[in-house]
Amino acid sequence: MKKITVLILLLSFSAYSQTDDKEQIREIYTASLTNGMAYDWLNYLSNQIGGRLSGSVQAEQAVDYTKKQLDSLGLDRVWLQPVMVPKWVRGTPEFAYLETAPGVTNNLPISALGGSVATPLGGLKANIVEVKGIDELQQLGRDKIEGKIVFYNRPMDAALINTFQAYSGCVDQRYSGAEEAAKYGAVGIIVRSMTLRLDDYPHTGSMSYGDTALDKRIPAAAISTNGAEFLSTTLQLNPEIKFYFKQNCKQLDEVRSYNVLGEIRGTTYPDEVIVVGGHLDSWDLGDGSHDDGAGCVQSMEVLRLLKSTGYRPKRTIRVVLFMNEENGLRGATKYAETVKYQGENHVFALESDAGGFTPRGFSFDCSDANFQRILSWKPLFEPYQVHSFVKGGSGADIGPLKNGNIVLSGLRPDSQRYFDHHHAENDTFEHVNKRELELGAAAMTSLVYLIDKYGVLAQGRVTE
Repeated sequence: MKKITVLILLLSFSAYSQTDDKEQIREIYTASLTNGMAYDWLNYLSNQIGGRLSGSVQAEQAVDYTKKQLDSLGLDRVWLQPVMVPKWVRGTPEFAYLETAPGVTNNLPISALGGSVATPLGGLKANIVEVKGIDELQQLGRDKIEGKIVFYNRPMDAALINTFQAYSGCVDQRYSGAEEAAKYGAVGIIVRSMTLRLDDYPHTGSMSYGDTALDKRIPAAAISTNGAEFLSTTLQLNPEIKFYFKQNCKQLDEVRSYNVLGEIRGTTYPDEVIVVGGHLDSWDLGDGSHDDGAGCVQSMEVLRLLKSTGYRPKRTIRVVLFMNEENGLRGATKYAETVKYQGENHVFALESDAGGFTPRGFSFDCSDANFQRILSWKPLFEPYQVHSFVKGGSGADIGPLKNGNIVLSGLRPDSQRYFDHHHAENDTFEHVNKRELELGAAAMTSLVYLIDKYGVLAQGRVTE
């Protein structure tokens, strides 16, 4: 029965003349590439506001700026959704060195991990033990770890073409490394940065202490990949070296922030909601251009492009700029809770949170029937080389919307350079290519257009 339903749907779509769709998508791409606003919006976010850590002044400036821009588009509604977010501050810049002999030191680039506690006021110096992952802690035991700094040095797997898969394969040491090392009496941890490139940029990111008592929490920092290579080699030559680092970060009380929302009301099915979005917050080392300023301005551009091309959507199309993806997902959680409380019917959600690089396609978290239906649109994207449609994964901020019916999707740009910049000082505006950013916005708009025009399957039927 399922196969028959899919076949009927595919035949139904083929009965439509795709000429109109081709023309509409061509018009979307032309408008984005010749008269786009995404790059200008990103320029302001990055260069006039900068890094937008949750709870910071810059995050609030970004809320005000993006709301103002959405207001200028003539949407049917623009509003702010309050959400309480954590406020972690970095303090003065971190400092680290390794000591090979009394008075003989080499400075190394580090950055506190988001959520870490500070070192003692005078810093922390101790012997160091290198491991490739959390599993090695149990093998070493407390005798070899207590009183030392644990150095997690498992690199991303360079053999994996999908760099997000390589990232997932080693990010546990960053997120849970301090919690686990503290159980064995470690006094601090240093984690190899999550990037495939050898450089001098430490890459920060979120970490968690789990249920570790406050007085048992140990400081955690990332070290650049060049620094990690140097430290590892030096340890092999002299296992008795000491490592010193000092950081002044602090967790403060939660503060009020906002998700930024705007929508075009649907003409035929206004109660069916299509969401497109990215996260407005970023880490503080760079200006958050790729992660995720790009996704935010691309999502805003979707609504602008639909309006500028004269398309009137059947369904309500809503942009959501989520706050606090990086260290808590508070904005995403709040939005999903509100949707459930208000009984809104979300049929599709698309997130851009993989950088502003050349778009290659989309990933989809949906039923087989919906995926087969979406695959029938693939020829419309092939002229733009955006034809990698795969099942699995969408985006962190739209994940809480999953309910068995909604189709979730993520824009998938070329990922080979993404982790060169991810959570690092070099995630800056000059590393975003204007044309690549605009191609991504056009691809997103085209997919939203098709979803809006043809609907999705819900419990075995088309939502029309």
